[in-house]
Amino acid sequence: MTTANNRKRCFSCSRENNTYTCEGCSKRFCSIHIPEHHQRLNEELNHIIDDYNKFKQTINEQKQSPHDLSLVNQVNQWERNSIAKIQQKAKECREIVIKSSQTLLNDIEIKFNGLSEQIQRFQKENDFNENNLNHLRNQLRKMAKELNNPSNISIQQNSQTFISDISIISSKNLKFNKWKQNATTVAGGHGLGRKLNQVTDPEGIFIDKKKNILIVDYNNHRIVVWKCNAKEGQLIAGGNGQGNRMNQLNNPLDVIVDQQNHSIIIADFENSRVIQWLNQKQQILIQNIDCSGLAMDKNGFLYVSDCSNNEVRRWKMVEYNNEGILVAGRNGKGDQLNQLDCPTFIFVDDDQCVYISDQNNHRVMKWRKGAKEGIIVAGGNGKGGNLNQLCYPQGIIVDDLGQIYVGDCGNHRIMRWCEEKEKGEIIVGGNGQGNQLNQLDQPRGISFDDEGNLYVVDSFNHRIQKFVTVL
Repeated sequence: MTTANNRKRCFSCSRENNTYTCEGCSKRFCSIHIPEHHQRLNEELNHIIDDYNKFKQTINEQKQSPHDLSLVNQVNQWERNSIAKIQQKAKECREIVIKSSQTLLNDIEIKFNGLSEQIQRFQKENDFNENNLNHLRNQLRKMAKELNNPSNISIQQNSQTFISDISIISSKNLKFNKWKQNATTVAGGHGLGRKLNQVTDPEGIFIDKKKNILIVDYNNHRIVVWKCNAKEGQLIAGGNGQGNRMNQLNNPLDVIVDQQNHSIIIADFENSRVIQWLNQKQQILIQNIDCSGLAMDKNGFLYVSDCSNNEVRRWKMVEYNNEGILVAGRNGKGDQLNQLDCPTFIFVDDDQCVYISDQNNHRVMKWRKGAKEGIIVAGGNGKGGNLNQLCYPQGIIVDDLGQIYVGDCGNHRIMRWCEEKEKGEIIVGGNGQGNQLNQLDQPRGISFDDEGNLYVVDSFNHRIQKFVTVL
């Protein structure tokens, strides 16, 4: 609540008097009615706390009885009908369902603990308004929806002559996936060179809905697209030699697609600019920035990592003539939680949390919207090859359940980390530096298609590798 400097009407009694403004609803109240307004806010907070306690009880009940899930009962019924011939299959499906449920509960519990801290802070400080309460209420509703609507998994039956086989289908298909360890080369792989069937030291990558692969061809100063199953790429940006003209690029590092106008946005690193290409027409969006990574959130905001200034900034579309909004870093080069040291690839989730490959600190940082410092969600234990370490991390993706996938460049492997876990796991690579189908050499950008297949920019092998998912 803020004090007014003049006499205005009270919202409750309409009397003209010294009034106070509520920051949440922007209404003004006199000294008599401001306590009543605050009492109403307290009552609303108490209702939210009641909902919170009920939700907490629901979580505890489901954690104690994961076998009561309806999907598990369906698997059990199928097992009884098919008897011994499908017992092993039933066991596998049951484990997936239980693991999915437990993982969902763990994910919600993390968010729930954060909500608990907010409620306790409001109670302790007694400083909140309608906006705060609406935020708490919306967070509870969102978590309840996630918990009570397990539509992300279902049963798929494949009819056979004797029995109907079943498997578990999850829309969040990155969570429990494993990948075949031998990859298929889907772009490049013909040595370094300038031909359209070649790429040279590729960096970033973008997979569209048709499984077309946009590749940042770093040392060829161009962006090429390889259609699904194509034998060579097509030039879509640059390719006019190394330079700073509008139709040229100079060692680009990353590329994304603006879904609103289907243009491509490029981190033109050595030209210190972010440039947009639309139907062979170019427009410089941001200048004087050592851009190394790009991301765009669901609202169309563009995020750019600046490796020289050790920061990440955000721009609103069509408003690129300003310096943007700082979202991470800008506290000097260093390894403190409010610092970065050469940020490269970035990822932004639906809550506008920014995940940053903090290259020279050998860690991945997560900065929540509006935060003054980040938290370490992968690595952060020094440069190394142990499962709790990273070595010059690059490409980064976070799936719908918060799992973090990292191109562990110096260790020639791709890792998966869960937030708050002490170590990650190797999902592909990790078989030494090399050019065999189960090896990588300085992996950079990574991406998934809508089937969960993993694409890796195998930079020093001058190729893009596809690792097929298997359950």
